[in-house]
Amino acid sequence: MAGNAKKWSELALGLVTGIGGFLEVGSIITATQAGAEFGLQLVWVVLLGTIALAILMEMSGRLAIVSKRTYVDLLRERFGIRFFVVPLVVVLGVSFLVLASEIGGVSTALQMATGISARWWALPVAFVGWFLLWRGTFTVVEQGTAIFGMVSLAFAVGAWKLHPQWGAVAAAALPSAPSHDAARYWYIAVSIIGASVSPYLFIFYSSGAIEERWEMDYIGVNRATSVLGNMFGGGLSVAVLVSAAVVLAHVKVDSFDIVSRTLSTPLGRAGLWLFIATLCITCFGATLEIALSMAYLLAQGFGWPWSENLPPRKDARFSGVYTVIILGAALLMAAGVDPLGLTTVTMIATAASLPLTIVPLLVLMNDAGVMSKYTNGRTANTALVILSIIALVLLFAAIPLQILGG
Repeated sequence: MAGNAKKWSELALGLVTGIGGFLEVGSIITATQAGAEFGLQLVWVVLLGTIALAILMEMSGRLAIVSKRTYVDLLRERFGIRFFVVPLVVVLGVSFLVLASEIGGVSTALQMATGISARWWALPVAFVGWFLLWRGTFTVVEQGTAIFGMVSLAFAVGAWKLHPQWGAVAAAALPSAPSHDAARYWYIAVSIIGASVSPYLFIFYSSGAIEERWEMDYIGVNRATSVLGNMFGGGLSVAVLVSAAVVLAHVKVDSFDIVSRTLSTPLGRAGLWLFIATLCITCFGATLEIALSMAYLLAQGFGWPWSENLPPRKDARFSGVYTVIILGAALLMAAGVDPLGLTTVTMIATAASLPLTIVPLLVLMNDAGVMSKYTNGRTANTALVILSIIALVLLFAAIPLQILGG
């Protein structure tokens, strides 16, 4: 009975994590740009990104449960160090920029609340994040992100109060051609995918399954957590897009003050403060997750001791990685880099990096030596092949789209 109670509590927490942890600066900015510039036309891309992330998280979680090893660990062993170095370098580089943009998101929220320039907040934000990682455990990081991130439900309330045409929203779930400016349309579409399917998310999730000692009877919990949690989270991204389509039609989104109108218009002054709280909390949660994911990536890739649940003295190199990278990312923002501009560029780079992490997963999920009887079935393989093809298309389309539509 105790085991069943623990599993159900994990499922409940997973759903809360999906709601409270899905949105962050990339999702908010790309969804707002999509709604402002193209109305509801890009709803289908948000849904595609949500489904893709749910599939990848379910598989990376199942991989960890069955093999008792993380995705990164198996990636290095199965493909060798020469191949592993490539995704290692690329994912570290992209994740570092995403980390900087998340610190920038927290700092911007604090600037909106206090009037003090965001660049002065970057180092204090990094210090608080580092202190929580240094003193906390995996459960503290995960549950804190999830519970406080529930403030992002304000976007669902705001979208509802704007009374959009819900029939049109449902119709936009089907792919459609752009009504104008095709290059910009596809640029934002690729940015949305990059914001939704960041590699750090399933690296963090796979590592979390090991940190929390998920056993074989967690296969069902893993599936429900991945699918239902991300669907709820993706619904919030749709709410942001819908709000932007109603409030910011044909408005150029070039500042966070403009983005805040998606909540301040339907909810008044309270909406502004809810936006500030959402931006601050969700970006801070993402800061912790990305810093941990980068430490997981290096430690697991090179066989170092690792665990957020261990005292730093017992996994010094692991702790040293997140210490250095969170400081480096904060210094980038303290130098005055525009967080909104960095976010838009970084989302394209993230999308371009996806083949290096998605395609190898297809191999691992069909390796009976690793997965035993839990290898992918035909449906799962079809979905993963489609995602691999999409990822390869994004790789070659990212730079031209950045030039033509960015």
